[in-house]
Amino acid sequence: MLISEMNRAHDRIKPYIHRTPVLTSESLNKLTSAKLYFKSENFQKSGSFKIRGATNAVLQLSAKSLKGDIVTVSSGNHGAALSMAVSKRNGSTIVVMPKNTSKIKINNVIRNGGRIVWCDPSNQSRERALTKLKTMGDVEVIHPYDNKHIILGQSTIGKEFIEDIPNLDAIVVPVSGGGLLSGVLSYVKKINPSIKIFGAEPSEADDTFRSIQSGKIETNITTNTVCDGLRAQIGSITFPIIQELVDGIIVVSENDIIKSLKLILNRLKIIVEPSCSIALAAVISNKSNFKNQNIGIVLTGGNIDLNQLPW
Repeated sequence: MLISEMNRAHDRIKPYIHRTPVLTSESLNKLTSAKLYFKSENFQKSGSFKIRGATNAVLQLSAKSLKGDIVTVSSGNHGAALSMAVSKRNGSTIVVMPKNTSKIKINNVIRNGGRIVWCDPSNQSRERALTKLKTMGDVEVIHPYDNKHIILGQSTIGKEFIEDIPNLDAIVVPVSGGGLLSGVLSYVKKINPSIKIFGAEPSEADDTFRSIQSGKIETNITTNTVCDGLRAQIGSITFPIIQELVDGIIVVSENDIIKSLKLILNRLKIIVEPSCSIALAAVISNKSNFKNQNIGIVLTGGNIDLNQLPW
């Protein structure tokens, strides 16, 4: 992807998103023996970074496309973001969601104008539901991550991050379908290839790690992770970008993810999801690799159900 394309995407979406703050914590710096910078997308509109890609994709839809339903699959955050972006253009959104989605994410989709079609919590069930919707009328599908416009929108996080903190040595990004990681890689590696970029992935849904190892897309053996936003399969568009540019995928245990979630709540005093506490967990579990460096951590979202905390 070209820098010019990513810059245009940023200009396009600026009026519709927040430029989120970068937070620091002296106590977490001491804990990790590094300087940590938290790009806080939990403060973003719709509660996650997903509004960036969704907005970039929706703003490029034709008026004709918006006369039909805009359809996607989502575990919650992309569905809410897409519903918000489509509603601002007076369109309608249908979101295929797994039945085990947390209530806060369900409510977020509905509040932003989306309609929900339920599926079982598996990629196969999602795809069957999506295929059925395609045959039922005039619909436009916007995939949550395997879509160039989505990736371009997510790349703006990398752009803002290195503009605000230009002396970063590394950035750690949660990875699921790969839209965010491939977007950050695409921008940052073109501007400053010396910045190392790592994906953080749950051990219970480690398809990206295994795909990098084998050189081809591997399926998830399990998705039994507290990171409900990191259960998707790596994409056919995102994987080649990640394969070429990433400096490594760090696999993190469920226990370490939960410990880091508690640390963020207690030390930064902000609400985040397990799906983004994994990035801090990746640093803590690999302290020697990050010691005495300036480390960027992407906090992807804050849509956590406070009635169902993972402890």
